[in-house]
Amino acid sequence: MKIIFMGTPAFALPSFEALVEAGHEVAAVVTQPDKPVGRGLENRPSPVKQAAEKRAIPALTPVKIHERGFVERLKSLKPDCIVVVAYGKILPEDALGIPPLGCINVHASLLPKYRGAAPVNRAIINGERETGVCTMLLDKGMDTGPVFLCESTPIGEDETFASLYERLSKLGAALLVKTLGLVEKGKITPSAQDEKKASYAPMLKKSDGLIDWAKDAVAIKNLVAGVCPWPGAFTHWNKKTLKIHTGGAAHWDNIPTDAMPGTVILASNGRIIVKCGKGAFEMRELQPENKNRMGATDFLKGYRLKEGERFE
Repeated sequence: MKIIFMGTPAFALPSFEALVEAGHEVAAVVTQPDKPVGRGLENRPSPVKQAAEKRAIPALTPVKIHERGFVERLKSLKPDCIVVVAYGKILPEDALGIPPLGCINVHASLLPKYRGAAPVNRAIINGERETGVCTMLLDKGMDTGPVFLCESTPIGEDETFASLYERLSKLGAALLVKTLGLVEKGKITPSAQDEKKASYAPMLKKSDGLIDWAKDAVAIKNLVAGVCPWPGAFTHWNKKTLKIHTGGAAHWDNIPTDAMPGTVILASNGRIIVKCGKGAFEMRELQPENKNRMGATDFLKGYRLKEGERFE
């Protein structure tokens, strides 16, 4: 089929490559404009744009996709289908009707659960034990269109956003190729989502990474895993920000009942254990403000953290 591919981050790369390798003609890629990154704030193209350029496929980077001129550009390419994978913006309604086979999206959740911008993060943060990917026909809503296929996968006990994100990107690519094959042959019809089971996964904010020590240790462990690398889990110590990159619920029998949540109950022998609202959390990798990431052993060598101190 002749396809326009719309995607931006690394999550979309396996789907883009799978389309090409399956023999589809990708007439153009639509991706977010180059953005300044790093200390030098040098403009850098998106991962999808870089991949398209390597294959000599035209890459369009509109600032405003609702402008009529851009929609007309899409029409002029006469695609059979538009594929959307983590593009980053909602398509205008007049673009949805351009391809005869519709606009097909890969979404990283088991719809109708976790519609929205951060389904992978939110699934981990909320302690889900299972997630997956779905292919769906886009409509004017936010991930509300009818679903073609879904494939589930368990969330590992120590799974982080980074590892799950990568797994789902590959799972989604395979499901996309399967879906397109069935759509091309007219052998599949999408099914409407059950609105009663719908939930929303809003985009993360920096404040979402703040640890609430009044929560139980498992919830804090899920937060740390779900917000790494961005915005990153953090707490406050001595009026400075302390990032927590990895950690887990600690098996600790001597948790003082009179200590406030956030109190350090062990800070020795390479271990840092903090009391929570229920249970205790062990910090394994930390990053003091304006310093490099380090393990708990190195942190204790360089900083005077004492038992009885409290993280805010």
